[in-house]
Amino acid sequence: MMKPLQIGPFAIPVPIVQGGMGVGISLSGLASAVANEGGVGVISSAGLGLIYKQRGADYIQASILGLREEIRKAREKSLGIIGVNVMVAMSNFADMVKTSIAEKADIIFSGGGLPLDMPGFLKTDSTTRLVPIVSSARAARIICDKWKKNHDYLPDAVVVEGPKAGGHLGFKEGQIPDENFSLEHLIPEVVAAVKEFEDRYCVKIPVIAAGGIFTGQDVFNILKLGASGVQMGTRFVTTTECDAAEAFKQTYIKSKAEDMEIILSPVGMPGRAIRNAFLDKVKLGYKQPIRCPFKCIRTCDVTSSPYCIINALFSAFKGKFANGYAFAGTNAYLTQKIISVKETFNSILAEYNESK
Repeated sequence: MMKPLQIGPFAIPVPIVQGGMGVGISLSGLASAVANEGGVGVISSAGLGLIYKQRGADYIQASILGLREEIRKAREKSLGIIGVNVMVAMSNFADMVKTSIAEKADIIFSGGGLPLDMPGFLKTDSTTRLVPIVSSARAARIICDKWKKNHDYLPDAVVVEGPKAGGHLGFKEGQIPDENFSLEHLIPEVVAAVKEFEDRYCVKIPVIAAGGIFTGQDVFNILKLGASGVQMGTRFVTTTECDAAEAFKQTYIKSKAEDMEIILSPVGMPGRAIRNAFLDKVKLGYKQPIRCPFKCIRTCDVTSSPYCIINALFSAFKGKFANGYAFAGTNAYLTQKIISVKETFNSILAEYNESK
């Protein structure tokens, strides 16, 4: 059996964190189901202002109300560990962090930039734990150093996301296929970097591996390198409880290895997605936004963006791929059918046990 994962006061029976996938792919439905199986269920805060647009006067208010409702719905369905993923690059980053803390989400996972000031949002009675997502040992050291120096706080865990992940990647395009930047290469480096702070301050900061982890065998292999847990997103997309439309899940199931491609996102970062007609048209210059409707990402420039990313991802979430596309990890093509989260956990655990 896998060793439980300890994040702050939370003893997580199965050391699997479900990746936060936006827009709308991981909401309360998926998060609560994963939490019920002993993992960490994670709600993505990205794009909630669009999903809940009828609830608020504007995108910002709708995002706050939407996140509040998703956390509460997850709590109603599960007594397990519920987290929220908040991207640093989002223009409403502060609002999403404050809302998560106010609603007492168990953990905030934050990447898409360095969340250097996130502990500053905590109050004396806050119970939420903070976990940055990094792509290098250097980033882990910077965050640990800044948090301790400015807030007398160290990360409760660190997620290391490698270049095989889906969605936005914290690597330059040329680094993605380079073995020197592989997750297997990064894990020992980040474990060593974090240990410096563990030893200096007598704390435990578990390292969680992410990106391209799909099978129980993958989990077994990566834990041997020093990781205390794993983050998995792609494998949970094709579950009954995943919040995306059926057509979104079928896109994964119908995909082939050669369909996984690296794109340049409008937010200025490379990302991994499943090739489709929409992306082919983008390459030919057929798409161009006229205006920025939401100003959801700080690094997105409407004057040069080939399309509105939040609209594209929202369309995909609803299964309308004529106007959007699906982000996916490198192993999305391995998915074969839609099964429950419980069956997925059972399968991963069986694969893990067979790997010993």
